[in-house]
Amino acid sequence: MSETGADHPDAPLWHPDGPDLLVHGDNLAAMRRLPEASMRLIYLDPPFNTGRAQQRATTRNVRDPEGAWRGYTGTSYTRTVEALTRYDDRFADYWGFLAPRLEEAWRLLDDRGTLYLHLDYREAHYAKVALDALFGRDCFLNEIIWAYDYGAKSRSRWPTKHDTILVYVKNPSAYYFDSTAVDREPYMAPGLVTAEKAARGKLPTDVWWHTIVTTTGREKTGYPTQKPLGVLRRIVQASSAEGDWVLDPFAGSGTTAEAARLLGRRVIAIDESPDAVAVMQRRLGLDIHRA
Repeated sequence: MSETGADHPDAPLWHPDGPDLLVHGDNLAAMRRLPEASMRLIYLDPPFNTGRAQQRATTRNVRDPEGAWRGYTGTSYTRTVEALTRYDDRFADYWGFLAPRLEEAWRLLDDRGTLYLHLDYREAHYAKVALDALFGRDCFLNEIIWAYDYGAKSRSRWPTKHDTILVYVKNPSAYYFDSTAVDREPYMAPGLVTAEKAARGKLPTDVWWHTIVTTTGREKTGYPTQKPLGVLRRIVQASSAEGDWVLDPFAGSGTTAEAARLLGRRVIAIDESPDAVAVMQRRLGLDIHRA
């Protein structure tokens, strides 16, 4: 892999009129080199197992009561994490990893920006409480359920066949959202609507039925946990416009970046895994920059 870009940790990583970026390195370090309010859309699909030892440290971050908290004056990370720790110590370790990255995501969103946090059922309810404290409850937009149909089937409980995507906006009075730009989907009961409506399809709700990337599918890159292009297209279509900047700090196989570029958006894709960066370079054809 050929690599380029400024290696100094204080050097600017990005320019609003510059090219799309593929960044190899720690996403927290990279995000700290980006300017405030520079991103319209941020999508995070973090792993649960971060692959490193995490310290059990809490953080305290009191924001302007007229800013991020949106009615939660005086609320802090300390109280939030301690409350969560009483229920699940494992989540406190995970939050110790994820919290500073979400803080940076909040900082990087512009006033019309939106955050999508993609999790499975094990973490989603904890993350909802923590994000309410970070963004403010009135900045919560949606809980999207992505339901799929492949994978192992359990006989001892209802098989788990969905992921949760939590959606928060920077400013609940100004955020960008264009449902008319989103690809429509077939009606589940087309006979109950007119032929014209059935042909046009319906706008998606907060429950998305979309298959996973199968081992023999055309999208398959060979990278594990790859997300389907259709899911990311919908996110990019709804919460950004042509020319807007989209950030994926856990870029993996590069699906967010591909969706953004196909739709005329600008993109920054970051990952610490050499395998992921190699997959993205083949997929996107971008030079690699170091965080």
